[in-house]
Amino acid sequence: MRIVFMGTPEFAVPSLRALWERGDEIVGVFTQPDRPKGRGNRVVMSPVKAFAAEKGIPVFQPQRIRRESLEDLRALKPDLCVTAAFGQILSQAILDIPPLGTINVHASLLPRHRGSAPIAWAIMEGDAEAGVTTMMTSRGIDNGDMLLKAAMPILPGETCGELTERLSHLGARLLLDTLAALEAGTLTRIPQDESAMTYDPMLDKAMGVIDWTAEAAAIVNRIHGLNPWPGCVSCWEGQRLKLLRAETAEAQGAPGTVLTADPKAGLVVAAGRGAVRILQMQAPGGKPMAPGDYLRGHPMAVGTVWKEVDQ
Repeated sequence: MRIVFMGTPEFAVPSLRALWERGDEIVGVFTQPDRPKGRGNRVVMSPVKAFAAEKGIPVFQPQRIRRESLEDLRALKPDLCVTAAFGQILSQAILDIPPLGTINVHASLLPRHRGSAPIAWAIMEGDAEAGVTTMMTSRGIDNGDMLLKAAMPILPGETCGELTERLSHLGARLLLDTLAALEAGTLTRIPQDESAMTYDPMLDKAMGVIDWTAEAAAIVNRIHGLNPWPGCVSCWEGQRLKLLRAETAEAQGAPGTVLTADPKAGLVVAAGRGAVRILQMQAPGGKPMAPGDYLRGHPMAVGTVWKEVDQ
């Protein structure tokens, strides 16, 4: 088959690699434009572009595919388009080009967790499992007919970055199964149950500010769900500290109050219900570290209070 692939982040690379290794004719790759990244704002290419460039696949990087790339896509004459975390909404004119349609590899068990950050939200909402759904793309956001699904448990303490890595490989395998069923004529389209639909908003940095009045379990889920981006932060004595890993603790106090702060016993902060034991943190300009290492250089008095913002 002549296939056009559309994707951008690392999650999409295993799916693109699976198509390449399957021997399909990948006639073009569409990905987001190169963006500044890191402290130096160095412009870098997306992981999908890097893979495509390595394999000599033509790459297209429109700011808005609906406005700029209609004729490019037509000229490629794809039989099928495959998308995975592309990051742009496709118009009906785009969807009408491939005769076999457009298959999307979506990182949730649809119809739950539609939207651009399904993995982060699955963790933040305390789901027991996550998964991947292949679906036929239609106008709208993740509302097309479902094709195949695969699920896996969310592991205790697993971060969004770690779960994304596991789901990326699950998605690649599911894509291969989907294409095999498509070629065999056994692929079934299953409409989504709109009554069971959930839609999650895009992530932004404001979501990472810890509200210590929330339940401890919700805070822990947020810390893991927003790791690595945008990250969870809280302030103590003017220090804006990033919290990377945590677990619930059996303790109670006024929300945000430091209950334990000892290099050996660790760091425990009270929540609205229960408490949070910080397992990994990062000071401004520093590297991720265990709280004990931070406390050796920054003694923290029991009873002091962590704030949402610098005060």
